[in-house]
Amino acid sequence: MVKGLPQKMFLGQDYRSPLSAKVFSSWDFCIQGQEAATIKKHEISNEFKVELEEGRHLLMVQHQTRAQRACHLLTYLRVNTLIGLLVVGAISAIFWATKYSQDNKEESLFLLLQYLPPGVIALVNFLGPLLFVFLVQLENYPPNTEVNLTLIWCVVLKLASLGMFSFSLGQTVLCIGRNKTSCESYGYNACDYQCWEDSVGEELYKLSIFNFLLTVAFTFLVSLPRRLLVERFSGRFWAWLDREEFLLPKNVLDIVEGQTVTWMGLFYCPLLPLLNSIFVFLTFYIKKYTLLRNCRPSPRPFRASSSIFFFQLVLILGLLLAAVPLGYVVSSIRSSWDCGLFTNYSAPWQVVPELVTLRLPPPSQRILHYLGSHAFSFPLLILLSLVLTVCVSQSQASARAIRGLRKQLVWQVQEKWHLVDDLSRLLPEPGSGDSLGPESPHSRGSRPRYFCPGFPCPGSPGPRAPRPEPSLEDPAGLRGVPVPAPRCRFPSGVEL
Repeated sequence: MVKGLPQKMFLGQDYRSPLSAKVFSSWDFCIQGQEAATIKKHEISNEFKVELEEGRHLLMVQHQTRAQRACHLLTYLRVNTLIGLLVVGAISAIFWATKYSQDNKEESLFLLLQYLPPGVIALVNFLGPLLFVFLVQLENYPPNTEVNLTLIWCVVLKLASLGMFSFSLGQTVLCIGRNKTSCESYGYNACDYQCWEDSVGEELYKLSIFNFLLTVAFTFLVSLPRRLLVERFSGRFWAWLDREEFLLPKNVLDIVEGQTVTWMGLFYCPLLPLLNSIFVFLTFYIKKYTLLRNCRPSPRPFRASSSIFFFQLVLILGLLLAAVPLGYVVSSIRSSWDCGLFTNYSAPWQVVPELVTLRLPPPSQRILHYLGSHAFSFPLLILLSLVLTVCVSQSQASARAIRGLRKQLVWQVQEKWHLVDDLSRLLPEPGSGDSLGPESPHSRGSRPRYFCPGFPCPGSPGPRAPRPEPSLEDPAGLRGVPVPAPRCRFPSGVEL
């Protein structure tokens, strides 16, 4: 491994830490229990599998012809197009389910119809990831690409389903994109929704409660009986069925979805964050029971540490998905005439300028007006541009420094090999009868000129095979005197 270290791609953008670093530094010596040691072994094994599979796939890509690359690109487009069509069909089903549920409020089965949109959303979010995993596994993707592609489409499905649910509610309640006479005077569907904020809040309550009830039902009505049946019976079918596979990305995305629904309901249902906190607390222990009792580990390796940024990005996207409709409603939509705190205002945001005028002293008002004027915006934009330029320059300088350090690392490894080669020629082999007496002028003259101990030797050649050393003469007349063998021998180049 050390001999192949200089040949690693230190200087490319696809630089990865060598396997030697994982071999010598992956184990945690603080582990004491046997169970923890077994888990750590599986984790290290998964890391090696991912590294080797990525390396194999990289070599295959490098040796592909243009025709093979074109076929691979067409396959990639085919899979993603099919998954995109499934996502479009899923969000269309959510749209029509919400529209049908809201348009048939007078039906006798409305008690069941009002839970139709949450049910369709839950069904889509349950079947969608399974289909995505099946379709992605049909192609020969490396492990990281497979996991990342599935995660991206799962995120698109969940966020698109919530976005379509919000749009369908807005179209029905606020007459967005519809021409109805009842919306002309009030700005919303005043005939069917006299307190439209309460109606939207009810739908978000239903969605949050239904997701939690579905988690409980799936744990105790599906996962638990499945585990009991697999442990009770034996056969090919039960061996194929096995326990449920615990998918860490899916469970994290479910929590992100619940948090996004909570953000969407901050304005309409203020108690929804408290309810969601209780649900998250109970969901933690339910998932813990499911993981420890009913599930088996996933055979597909997944690097949780490298996906922290991805899940944070998904949270930011969920926050934007909740903030954009909420900002539009607060700033532009008329509040309900019959209920609410903002019945006397054209929009809830109109309360803020009025309170600023009535409650703040004139100096504070002038400061706020200046902060909202162009005289403050343009200097702030210029300042942010300068800060961004400095950050980009510093990032480029850091990248150049990293490239320089990588080159220096390569040079240092090469010079270590030069030292090993030079010292292996200088030191005698054990048992050859060479004495360790004073060095003769002949042996001193045979010392290589480019040997520089402790300092790099730029431009010196790489490791070479050792040559036979010249015999040392005996200038002091010590022939025949027994000389003890050296206690330490530096390994030769062949042994290394």
